Amino acid sequence: MSLASLISFLKSKESIIFNALIALLTVGGQQLFSFFAFSCPCSPVENLRYGLAFLGVPALILLIVGFVINDNTWRLFTGNTYDVSLQERSRQNLQMKYKLICFVLGNIVGRALVAPITWLAVTLLNGTYYSCAVSEYANVERYDIFKNMSTDMKRRTLAQFPCPQLVQSNFTRIREEVLLTLKYHSQVSGWLLIACVAVIFFLVLCVARCCSPLVYLHLRYWTSYVNNEQTVFEQAMDQHSKIYATENIKKFFGFTPGSKKVSEIRIPSRLDWKTISGLDLLKVVNQDHCHYSLLHAWADEEDQGDEKIIPISLEPVSGEGSPSTLPNPPQTV
Repeated sequence: MSLASLISFLKSKESIIFNALIALLTVGGQQLFSFFAFSCPCSPVENLRYGLAFLGVPALILLIVGFVINDNTWRLFTGNTYDVSLQERSRQNLQMKYKLICFVLGNIVGRALVAPITWLAVTLLNGTYYSCAVSEYANVERYDIFKNMSTDMKRRTLAQFPCPQLVQSNFTRIREEVLLTLKYHSQVSGWLLIACVAVIFFLVLCVARCCSPLVYLHLRYWTSYVNNEQTVFEQAMDQHSKIYATENIKKFFGFTPGSKKVSEIRIPSRLDWKTISGLDLLKVVNQDHCHYSLLHAWADEEDQGDEKIIPISLEPVSGEGSPSTLPNPPQTV
């Protein structure tokens, strides 16, 4: 397989590769998190809170991050639809629109769920968090040593099982058996979670493909077109913004950055510096245009006031090959 073919194949599987990378990073982060941060308190009630916090809170954070880093999330929030009369909205177009919206929402939710589900699955397969959380609720009715204990004493003893240094020697064997049982329950739950997610993902994918307004090849073409359009658009946007910013900076300093021949420069006044300093916030000028920065707003002003222009000449310094700037007397325009 040639390099171009390999790149084309990887690009076509971009979504799968991205999700796999997120899953691997989550697994690595979970292992480091468990090693450096997790320490069961081995206390009744506190065990449950601590274990559930380590299970649920990182998963919730990863879910929120998954929504935040997805560009489609913000396109749905910030996108505006133009008002169109009901006569112009055909039923077929509305159905197409709703199907595509559902498709995008499914894509957003699916990508956002990769990291938290991976976190939950890995932590359940590990068993440490689960054992800490539910150790005090373990079933120990078959052990005679617990029959004469009060409920509070039993829970306090079981809550100490995740911490071997706190367990009395006569409970060592029972502790190992209880923790093995809890680990078994945790790992079975983890595999059931993975199996349920895999089945649900497959069913949702089948339903989405069946309800798709596009046939398989047309859908692949649409996906390829959208990816290529986004790539080209970002390149054009970057170049356009650089050209636009360069023009505004030229107004402020009197020359274009990177110019080899600079005949004059503009000296900004104190008011100019004050005008472009401060918080760089977006300002809506009218219905169609915005000012993207304070420098942009300054450059759009018709009256810039008295401008101080200094003609310059580039002459080599005696004994050196590099040019130096020898300013002429300033003049005011």
